Formats: sequence, structure tokens, C-alpha cells
Amino acid sequence: MFDALYLEQAGQTATLRKLPENALPDEEVTVRVHWSGLNYKDALAITGRGPVVRAWPMVPGIDFAGVVERSSSPDFTVGQQVMLNGWGVGEKHWGGLAQKASVPGAWLLPLPQGLDARQVLALGTAGFTAMLCVQALVREGVEPASGPVLVTGATGGVGSVAVMLLARLGYEVVAVTGRLEEQPYLQRLGASEVLARSHFEMPSRPLEKARWAGAVDVVGGQVLASVCASMKPQGVVTACGLAGGMAFPATVAPFILRGVTLVGIDSVMCPKEVRQDMWDRLALLVNRDLLAEMTRVIPLSGAVAAATDLLDGKIKGRVVVEVP
Repeated sequence: MFDALYLEQAGQTATLRKLPENALPDEEVTVRVHWSGLNYKDALAITGRGPVVRAWPMVPGIDFAGVVERSSSPDFTVGQQVMLNGWGVGEKHWGGLAQKASVPGAWLLPLPQGLDARQVLALGTAGFTAMLCVQALVREGVEPASGPVLVTGATGGVGSVAVMLLARLGYEVVAVTGRLEEQPYLQRLGASEVLARSHFEMPSRPLEKARWAGAVDVVGGQVLASVCASMKPQGVVTACGLAGGMAFPATVAPFILRGVTLVGIDSVMCPKEVRQDMWDRLALLVNRDLLAEMTRVIPLSGAVAAATDLLDGKIKGRVVVEVP
């Protein structure tokens, strides 16, 4: 038997259950989970507030780290420390908010050198997504000398890590948040300026004053449209979230009059070689002291309450779930 958060049908809240091991999916590698994370997508699934889960019943949890307990994969051996994020776990395939997980070997990675399992989950899918965003800005030619880089949803998991990484790379970072009381926290992460989210929530003109060389947007909706309208010529916006809605009430003006580039970020089905590269980069760039400051550790039994708090905007940074 093993403990797991368990979802039986749409619209219900997950409950902590004891399940028989033969209930696990029949896959190549069984992992004894030591750490999991609580992401926005997990919170939607756990509380039943969003249509995240696509198969029932489901164990949520889109990332985890632990030790291989059984393996028929040539790439992983019993006792090896491994990690996983993405690939539809917690959505279409049983995920990591449980004491055990069974997954294809192709979805797993060894822990990146220089990070332990807790630090990997302190970064988690949020940190991985932030690294994809930062690397996309670099790839598209946004340099520290290009001008300030905007980060929306900056007190959340993706936003917090993005602020930290960009500041570490020498960029001038401007953070956007609906929680201005967290300005000292964002400044410790490296933000040079903190703006209220309300500035970006009202409908914008097709083109606003050109201010940002780059942007990491985790909100979507009107906020993303306003960000695009205020980009500098040849500016680059990375879009990775939809907390503000899936609609995109923008015009083509920023793209054809200023040459703005909008880059979509997919952390779920990202190729394995790209994943390994991003995690290696994270291991080199992350400030471990700041990572510890932005991380809250909870037990598996506390995940349901924390999921509600996360959706209600009461949590900053990252939530790591310690699995007994």
C-alpha cells in the first residue's frame, strides 16, 4: 500500500488515500517519491477548479524526484536518484503527489549535478519553465544592454525564479505583481523596480510607450496584450501561462510595426535533450540561498489546503511537498 492524493471525477477535490501497489500504471520504472511540488496546474486539478485532468481516476502532481525502486529500462537502475516534470503526468498519467509513481523510462532524468532532490523540486516545473523563458530571450538576441526585461506574475513560482535568473545574468528586471506588499521579496530576488499588475489589466492602445526589451509573461489575457503593446522595437515576449485567461485581446500592431516576437513556451512535451540542457543551466545559475528563501515545504497531507491558498493568491514563490 502507498499514500496518494486521489481524484475520482471532475469537479471534486482530491483526497488522501491508501492505494494498493498494483493500482499503479504498468510502466518501465517505479519510483519511490521523496519530493513533489505544488504548481498552479496541480492546484487546479486538486481543487477541481480547472479542467486539467484528462483521465480518471487520477493522482495529480506534474513533477517529482525520488529513488528508482524497480526498473526494466536500460537507462535507470535500482537505487538511482531521478526526477521528472511534464509529459502529461498528473493530467493523463498518474503523477507525483504520492509515495510511488510508475512511468516510462524515457520521461525520467538523473538529478542534475550540483542540485539535490529537494532543490530540484524547489525549482520544479516552475523553475524549468522560467529557464526555458530566459533561454528563449537569450536565443532571440535580448541582451542585458538591450534594456529592461519585464516579468509578470512575479511573486509566483515561475515569476520568482525568472526574476532571480535574469538578475543573475545581469539584466535589469522589472517585476509586475498584484501583491505590492511583496516588493522587498522581489527586490531581494533581483528586481530593480516593482509595478502594480493593475497597470496592465486595463485595455491598452494598439501601441503604448515602448519600454521593454524583453518580457516573461505567466498571466496571459489582457496583461499579455498590454505587455506586447509596450515592447521596444525588436522586443521579445515569452508566454508560458494563462492565469489571467486564454483570450488574447491584442492587435497585430506590435508585431508588424515594431517587429515584436512572441515566443510560446511549452514545458510539458519539451524534448528530453532540451530538458537536460535547461536543468544543467539551472544548476549553474540558481542562487541556492534565494531558492531556499522562496520555498515553503509542506507534507503530502497539507497539499489540498495549500492548493486552495495558491489559487487564492496567498502563496508566493514555490511550494515543495515532502513525501514521507
